[in-house]
Amino acid sequence: MPSAVIFDLDGVVVDSESAWDAARRELVARVGGAWKPEATRAMLGMSSGEWSRYVRDELGVPLDLDGINTAVVDNIERRYREALPLIPGAVDAVRRMAGRWPLGLASSSNRPIIDLVLEQAGLTASFVATVSSEEVGRGKPAPDVYLEAARRLEVEPRGCVAIEDSSNGLRSAAAAGMAVVAIPNREFAPDPDALALAATVLDSIGELTVELVSEL
Repeated sequence: MPSAVIFDLDGVVVDSESAWDAARRELVARVGGAWKPEATRAMLGMSSGEWSRYVRDELGVPLDLDGINTAVVDNIERRYREALPLIPGAVDAVRRMAGRWPLGLASSSNRPIIDLVLEQAGLTASFVATVSSEEVGRGKPAPDVYLEAARRLEVEPRGCVAIEDSSNGLRSAAAAGMAVVAIPNREFAPDPDALALAATVLDSIGELTVELVSEL
């Protein structure tokens, strides 16, 4: 039986990848950078420090890393306070899992964004441990954020089931030694080799049940 369940946030609980993409594009356009076609996929799963560096070095934004990070995060906070883009069925799925296992969260979002989403969604109390990739050495696809979530939950990584949607997230959880449930992001579909790392693939988070996770 699994010891714990660890959720990703973006693309699993909130339909947020398009919001992050729009916020970064707005910054690049406003300060005179140059967006690249591959930029959106390149930054999926990166920590705040990593994507801020990418925006500066690859997209030509003439700001320091803190300035880039602050501008984008402030934009996301405004968007979420106006309308939180929760994925249908996500809140119920989290609460189902919390009724059976201790839950962790392993997210590439910044700490203020994680806390805001969970508060707005009424899910703060559902999670025993939450980790932002800005709090570990490397972002996804490195396993650091999942390993830290397991450490804070005081369970072995191999006893955890991870819920993920993206290529880098799937690779991260698998590299941590966890059984992975994939719920493919419809807008940014995971690569076939990353999807092959999953123990099971669901069409929607509404299909995530206690019975299914118990069998992994």
